Amino acid sequence: MQADWPNNYKMGRRRLVSILDKMIALDLFKTMLSMLSVIVVIIVSQKFVRILDKAVDGQISDETLLTILEFKTLVVATGLLPAAAFMAVLMVLGRMYRDHEMSAIASAGGGLLAIYRAVFLLMIPVSVVSIALSLVAAPWAEARIAQITHHDEESADLRGIAAKKFSEYSQGDLVFYVENIDENKKLHKIFVQHRQNGKLAIITADEGRLQDLADGRYIVMEKGERVQGFPGELNYVIESFNEYAVRIDERTTALNLNLQAMATVALWQSIMPRDVAELQRRISVPLSLLCFVFLAVPLAQIAPRGGAYGNLLVAFLIYFIYGNLAKVSQSWVIKNLVPAWFGGYWLYGAMLVLGIVLLIRLYGWQWFLLKAKGKVI
Repeated sequence: MQADWPNNYKMGRRRLVSILDKMIALDLFKTMLSMLSVIVVIIVSQKFVRILDKAVDGQISDETLLTILEFKTLVVATGLLPAAAFMAVLMVLGRMYRDHEMSAIASAGGGLLAIYRAVFLLMIPVSVVSIALSLVAAPWAEARIAQITHHDEESADLRGIAAKKFSEYSQGDLVFYVENIDENKKLHKIFVQHRQNGKLAIITADEGRLQDLADGRYIVMEKGERVQGFPGELNYVIESFNEYAVRIDERTTALNLNLQAMATVALWQSIMPRDVAELQRRISVPLSLLCFVFLAVPLAQIAPRGGAYGNLLVAFLIYFIYGNLAKVSQSWVIKNLVPAWFGGYWLYGAMLVLGIVLLIRLYGWQWFLLKAKGKVI
């Protein structure tokens, strides 16, 4: 028996991205951004307290605080992206189980692969973005933080100039005091003690300013008096001036970048165990993201009556154990206790095995056998 189809009938093809895929992916994206924002704000706030302590001590200038905060936020967000994706999948799928949306999807023929398809439709592009963040953006941000901090530490003495405060420079050879600083950064009632070539000079001036010249920064004093001589002797030179400048020497130190700030290309070319471990840590961001997402799908179905947040405790324990094992593996690689390939990637194989065990626990061996034969969706 043949069906009598209309002449203008055309067989429809399945859409590349279905309505279900869009719905789940959009919900996951919104939830992941929300979770990432909350976690990053909490962690960055704790780290920013340490930065503020350095600013109070004068090690970091006030002008660079927000810049350092922006770079630090980028670094922290990169490391917490797998955790945010993990929690987002658990919350979204958990809510769908609670609201019986999964039952409706199953009755319409949507099985496990349909859920994984919708989840990875978003998470695969996110993992690609995490590769760029972890291998390029985060090391660049760490290097910029190190450069800014190093520059501020070199110029910390110059920022120490404040009203009614003695400031010491050049290892005590220059002592500076100012009575008042107005809104235009003009210095008033200046006192300077300057030791040079064994001679001691006392300089007083009514006004002055800080000025950057080609060879350094100077205190330029106006309308003052200079008394110079050797301490203990009565032979002094007293002179008046309209303008007199004293150079303030800045501290010069070497810039040492830590492992987190090294370029990924340099780590890739290195055979040092510590460099190899750092490279594996960066690669772990996209790998752990995909593994956590794979785990989250069966985890969300373990206790459907527990609500959207019923499995977050289990997820937290898994993430906590993963974080500790990752640090242990990194120390193994650094100490050459295990081969680098094993120490860096065995943990992700274990996570995949755990995910398969969870799926078997939910569906049983028979379901997998039927799935392999194509008898179930």
